[in-house]
Amino acid sequence: MKEEKVILVNENDEQIGLMPKMEAHEKAVLHRAFSVFVFNDKNELMLQQRALSKYHSPGLWTNTCCSHQREGESNIEAGKRRLQEEMGFVTELKETISFIYKAPFDNGLTEHELDHIMVGHYDEDPNINKDEVESWKWMDLEDVKVDMTLHPEKYTAWFKIIFDKFYKHINLVGNEGNR
Repeated sequence: MKEEKVILVNENDEQIGLMPKMEAHEKAVLHRAFSVFVFNDKNELMLQQRALSKYHSPGLWTNTCCSHQREGESNIEAGKRRLQEEMGFVTELKETISFIYKAPFDNGLTEHELDHIMVGHYDEDPNINKDEVESWKWMDLEDVKVDMTLHPEKYTAWFKIIFDKFYKHINLVGNEGNR
């Protein structure tokens, strides 16, 4: 299988090249990414536990899904593709905000991403891909916030950053979808 390439970007999210995903993480090069947050009618967030076989952050809890856009793919198209691949469903997504973060991992890799946050709504159970996702659950945002404070080691680096910086924004957007 050919290694997937990520889209290298500058701080204005302008494409400046392509690079194999592992190389980008080894060199900590800024690249485009996305994180999807799916809420239900109770305004609970669907969390996923990353598969134990993942090369970084295995077994940690995180937002509904996340990944990297492919060249020529819009953020929304990428989010829907990855929702289907990881969680087994597709729903409408709304782009919200984007930000840059850098998070080194114990295995020597570093996430340095311009992350686009998207929000969607879904009320059914997912049909998870066990190669990607170990488990899943619905959680109230306040409960996530409390648990993340008590047990930060259970959550991915990017999820903690997003939650810390954009909690109010995500909560507001999630509530808008349920009106």
